[in-house]
Amino acid sequence: MNSENKATKPSMRHWVATSPHPAAAALRRARRGLRGFTLPAPRVLVLPYLWLFLAARGVVFFIRRAFIAEPLFKAYCTQVGKGVTTGIYVPWVQGKGDLVVGDHVRISGKLSINFAARFARRPRLEIGHHTDIAHDCRLVVGKEVKIGAHVEIAGAVTIRDSGGHPADPARRAAGAPPDEADVKPIVVHDNVWIGSHVLILPGSDIGEGSIVSAHSVVSGVVAPYTVVAGNPARRIGTLTPPPERAHLAPAAKPAVVAKPAATAPSPDGAAAAS
Repeated sequence: MNSENKATKPSMRHWVATSPHPAAAALRRARRGLRGFTLPAPRVLVLPYLWLFLAARGVVFFIRRAFIAEPLFKAYCTQVGKGVTTGIYVPWVQGKGDLVVGDHVRISGKLSINFAARFARRPRLEIGHHTDIAHDCRLVVGKEVKIGAHVEIAGAVTIRDSGGHPADPARRAAGAPPDEADVKPIVVHDNVWIGSHVLILPGSDIGEGSIVSAHSVVSGVVAPYTVVAGNPARRIGTLTPPPERAHLAPAAKPAVVAKPAATAPSPDGAAAAS
């Protein structure tokens, strides 16, 4: 009986929100007043306040980057080049593998790296010189992922050479690992630009100088100096390589030949005369 009374009795919050009682109405007015409360902000006072805040934040961020995030990330690396920098977050690395990082690589935000030792004794992730990886990217390495030099990877990109689960429903329900044949190395060649929220699937090979548009899903080969988009990613444009790389220029799409219009049938079933 007591539990039924408690279930039907309105809560204090509900009473304040709905009751016509003067006390409830006064509480509602007070809440609206607090929500709308604001202080005057003369620039002569708030600008120094802002400068003080930015200076303090800069000091804190510098300490987190230079003395915490970067040293710990470099400790994960099997080989690390000069001038490697991170943001204020320590990259999240799970499992054991070879992490090879070139010169002047920039990790701009949160980064998750998962090594799966089931398919290779030492899975390998290689990041080339002057590559920039933006915030909230995830790399899953079962065998090998190779990212070239001068690659620009935007935020929330996922690169994985393993799907993580088998395609067969029975094996997946049993918690079995993916088939080894489905774990395929990934190569991202030099000077590639990968847009935000792109998913790169096992076995992909993204050619030099290409662009992968945001929210695309790459599964297969992207030719050098092309622009791809969509799910699955398809070529939507081409780029002009530098003169010394002219041999990598993408082939032109074959011209579409218009088919002759079909002749309309005559009322008696014979073809109409042209």
